[in-house]
Amino acid sequence: MTTETDTMALADYLAQGGKLTSPENVPPRYRAELMRLMSSFVDSALAGSAGFADAINKAPGIKERIAASRITLEKADHAERVLALMAEFGTDVSRYNAAHDWAARVGRDEDIGARRHGGDMRLSVFHYPLQGWADAVTMNVLMGTASVIHLEEMALASYSPLAEVLRELLPRERRHLELGLEGLERLVGTARGAVGAALAYWDPKVSQTFGPETSERYDRLRAMGLRHHPNADLRQRWQSAVESHLQGLGLGAP
Repeated sequence: MTTETDTMALADYLAQGGKLTSPENVPPRYRAELMRLMSSFVDSALAGSAGFADAINKAPGIKERIAASRITLEKADHAERVLALMAEFGTDVSRYNAAHDWAARVGRDEDIGARRHGGDMRLSVFHYPLQGWADAVTMNVLMGTASVIHLEEMALASYSPLAEVLRELLPRERRHLELGLEGLERLVGTARGAVGAALAYWDPKVSQTFGPETSERYDRLRAMGLRHHPNADLRQRWQSAVESHLQGLGLGAP
């Protein structure tokens, strides 16, 4: 039985950078927030993989088709790895993949903001459909940049098993971004207008993945060691990185 004193001691331990290593030493409130973080990651990865799968047949060449196939496969693998951690807390892995339609999307012109939509926990950006190859590549660059920043933040989490898995996945996510940048570079010379339209469409939607400027939930997660940098700081890092990528390709800010 966990006493109030034990709970306070654990809070102090986490606030000082302590780590938890297994489901057995995770208290209920921490567990709830940890499961929410992992569910959002898994659902976003599954929805991202399902959405990008449609882009494979829109690829203009074999190199692009291979890149799209690799991203689609590895996103699903990333979901599986984190889902395995959720299984240690009792999640039924065999039923999870069939629980939602990961390819489901809202209308292209709908605006759902940053809120959750439907029954899963994917980030709101993954509720919007891709529209053609240039759109898919541009979205991959913007969201790929965000994904690296999100994972770098999550890899600092006080739940060590999750942090270790995400550190293993980071090189792949960085490679996905590199593949996107390579594809975008080729598109700049042939479909500059489509790239510009895609940047204008996806930039605000990806920006919303960082959450509100101020957040009580962030304060709660920080106290648990599950977050370390405010939403505004992560968004600024993303904006600076995107600006650098686009300038390197001779493109202006979206």
